[in-house]
Order: sequence, then C-alpha cells, then structure tokens
Amino acid sequence: MRDQLSSGEERRRNLRLALILASVAAAFFVGFIVKMSMFGHH
Repeated sequence: MRDQLSSGEERRRNLRLALILASVAAAFFVGFIVKMSMFGHH
C-alpha cells in the first residue's frame, strides 16, 4: 500500500475538503443566526 499522491495533489485535496467543511459549517451558522433572529424577537 504505497502513497501515490504527490504533496501538491494531497494538499489540493485537503484544501478542497477543508473548503467543503467550512462551507457546511458556515451554512449551519448562518441558518442558526437567521432562525434566532426570526424566532428570537416576538
């Protein structure tokens, strides 16, 4: 089981994964803020 990825390829894949996770986290955060702003002020 040899690692066939070059460092650049692996870094690009990790960067894409980090961007996906960050966008998901940002979407949840924005949704939470919107829900709080809508249901927080009666």
